[in-house]
Amino acid sequence: MQAVKMYTTAVCPYCIRAKQLLASRGVAQIEEIRVDQDPAARTQMMESTGRRTVPQIFIGATHVGGYDDLAALDAKGGLMPLLGV
Repeated sequence: MQAVKMYTTAVCPYCIRAKQLLASRGVAQIEEIRVDQDPAARTQMMESTGRRTVPQIFIGATHVGGYDDLAALDAKGGLMPLLGV
């Protein structure tokens, strides 16, 4: 299974939904980077994604986007192959 990295904040309903969706697809571990605690991480996230909002989700080297992007990818059947399951 591909590694999953997610930029999050403490109180982000979309981050929670993304974690729930990934867990329902068998993802047991997510590398969570809290941008509310680390301003440098937020800067890095913005530079690598071009976006300011959380969550920003990476599966392996692929930037999936936010929760809506993740849910859309799952709905069209692209999430499981990307996860390598």
